This record gives sequence, structure tokens and C-alpha cells, in this order.
Amino acid sequence: NHGPTVLVSSVAGGRRNLMAAAWSMPVEFTPPRIAVVIDKSTFTREQVAATGMLALNLPCRALADLTYTVGSVSGRDEPGLDKFDQFGIAAFNGPVLGLPLVDGCIGWLECRVIDEPHTEQAYDTFFVEVVSAQADPRVFSEGRWHPDPAHPALQTLHHLGAGLFAVAADTVQATVLSGRE
Repeated sequence: NHGPTVLVSSVAGGRRNLMAAAWSMPVEFTPPRIAVVIDKSTFTREQVAATGMLALNLPCRALADLTYTVGSVSGRDEPGLDKFDQFGIAAFNGPVLGLPLVDGCIGWLECRVIDEPHTEQAYDTFFVEVVSAQADPRVFSEGRWHPDPAHPALQTLHHLGAGLFAVAADTVQATVLSGRE
């Protein structure tokens, strides 16, 4: 849980969509569950509500412009708009749910929605269970993220507002303090 921006992909009625979301976090390890905020006004929300499925794609610094773009353009504004086609986004199908996963990301999670009508309506928060997970081994292995300044294009994005992102590029190893004697 290091708070990265995610790309939420969905498909319903044969139409794909993709949006950026700055608010997501793990809430359980076994089974793996995540909370993600998807505003009521978004086309993605409509698709997720219809199918009960979504994918979380973890973009990296190399995809900053794409991330900002898909978060700034609504799939609802143009009937038939497919952001994948419109912006030349390469994708592959997820292994379990067949959801569109964004090529070039560093992590992918296919998820099923856990029905929580109150939190969805009151707080725009969806709880999802991860049914498949994949990650680029250059940045994730042995259950841990490894931000590496030597690979700047692979650093995760953290949205600060108005298209400005920070990247997770530096780490600090902490040690446990000894108590007072």
C-alpha cells in the first residue's frame, strides 16, 4: 500500500472504458480486497455497476500523460468513444475475467465487486476482491514493491492535482527504536 494512482478499466455491452482514480487502498490480505472510489458521474461507474467487475492497472511514470488524459476525458461524452482506440492504448485480456488490461503498466488486478450498496451510494466507494494479480518483476517481487531510481520510467504515479504527479523513487529503511532504559 503505497498510494499510487490506478487506471480503472471496465467493459460492458462490448464497450471498453478506462479512467484514472487517485483513491484506492488495500483493506484485506486474505482474501485480497481493495477499496476504490469511483464517482457516480463516471461512465466507468455505470459499467462496473452493470457487470460487477473492474480491473486496476498500475501506471508508471512512462504513462503519466496517458493517465492524466483518461482521467480528464469522459467515455460518456461521446457515444461509442473507446478510449483505448482513441488514444492508441495497447491492451491485453485479463486471465480470469477477460477485462482489458493496459499494456505498459507495472501491475494489474482483476477484481469482482463485493456488494456494499450503502458505501457505493453514500461514499462512491467500491470494495472489490482481487481474483487475479500480475506485476512487473522489475518493480515487484517477494511480496514487496522495489522503487528504483535506476528505472525512472517504472516509478509509480501519485496524483497531487491538476495533472501534477509525484513518483515513488526513493526509499528509507527504518529501524525499531529502543525503549528508554
